[in-house]
Amino acid sequence: MPKPADGSHRLLHAWQLALLRLAVTHDESDRINVAALAAELDRSGGRHDAGCSLHFFRRTSSRLCAAIGGQVPNAEAILDGFCKQIEQPRLRLAFAAAIGITRSDPVPSQPVQPKRHPGLFRGLPSRRSASL
Repeated sequence: MPKPADGSHRLLHAWQLALLRLAVTHDESDRINVAALAAELDRSGGRHDAGCSLHFFRRTSSRLCAAIGGQVPNAEAILDGFCKQIEQPRLRLAFAAAIGITRSDPVPSQPVQPKRHPGLFRGLPSRRSASL
């Protein structure tokens, strides 16, 4: 059974995906979709009054859309800050690639070896004595 917060989580994920799509296409219909999802997120986050002052996602969306369109001088900083806030690694990397940010996330140079517990095989016969 889905949790109540699951709907907001899905809506937030849809908003992030819409921003990714806008970053790729720069299409006006994608910008409108981002704005609609932002309005829905703001509506689901608090009171349902017409005078509600909760406009976080709408403000953030307009800033991000302007940055994606290159209409603000500090666009790279705005987009980089948003990119760092994306929790899902694949979505974060896709967004970074779409906006042209190269990520230097640490990649392990060698496969990670499982840690051996020193007393793991204590008490077991050695292979030589077991094959005799």
